[in-house]
Amino acid sequence: MIKKTFNIRKEAFKLSISIKSEREIALMRESNRLLAIMHLELEKMVTPGRSTWDIDMEARRYAKDCGCGLSFLNYEGYPAALCISVNEEVVHGIPRKDKILQEGDIVSIDAGLIYKGYHSDAARTYGVGTISPEKQKLIDETRNSFFEGIKMAKAGNHLFDISNAIDDYISQFGYGIVRDLVGHGVGSSLHEEPQIPNFRQNKRGPVLRPGMTLAIEPMINMGRGDVEWLDDDWTVVACDGSPSAHYENSILITDGEPEILSLI
Repeated sequence: MIKKTFNIRKEAFKLSISIKSEREIALMRESNRLLAIMHLELEKMVTPGRSTWDIDMEARRYAKDCGCGLSFLNYEGYPAALCISVNEEVVHGIPRKDKILQEGDIVSIDAGLIYKGYHSDAARTYGVGTISPEKQKLIDETRNSFFEGIKMAKAGNHLFDISNAIDDYISQFGYGIVRDLVGHGVGSSLHEEPQIPNFRQNKRGPVLRPGMTLAIEPMINMGRGDVEWLDDDWTVVACDGSPSAHYENSILITDGEPEILSLI
């Protein structure tokens, strides 16, 4: 989940990026493990005729049962446990009883848990029933762009090597990369430094170091990348009404390959 728009400041590269201790990493692993299980349970509920409110209620029950807090609930006034965004909604769709999933929709579920003070953050996009090949390709390539990006998420590389790899991969399909919203650091706060764009940068950005924990989250529109906020001040939609997909995991920078914390 990201609330603020992207704004690279000149001094941003001088800001401290949190390096997690072994204790903190262990807590984040557990937070993300529990979140990965929750996503698998929520996926089963993505069916025609289901309300987004029902899915949100299931997330609340799950968090209570596993002794976790909900990262998004009441965050800067956000009123729900999940962000559930349907079709042209890019992110931050607010669950509602009257928001009913329909055959052929695509739906993104963005979720976070708090385990002993440490946040996890991950998003998935699913098809509802049978969807068009074009929508399935959008979902698949958005997910693939994440994995292309994290090939560069290695100690000694620079942050924007990740951004450039995502852009290089996704641009070949003619999709629009959302530029107003970006990924972020994650840990004892839901949003930590640094901001992580999904599009090419001229600068290289900070050097990646072991112990950094990052939420990488490509947000890709089938049409243009332009977005706007609805009157609820949360829901972000594609300006041209095209479908949008979102894929996110929390990762750990290590001495070798990156560790994806929110996949099991």
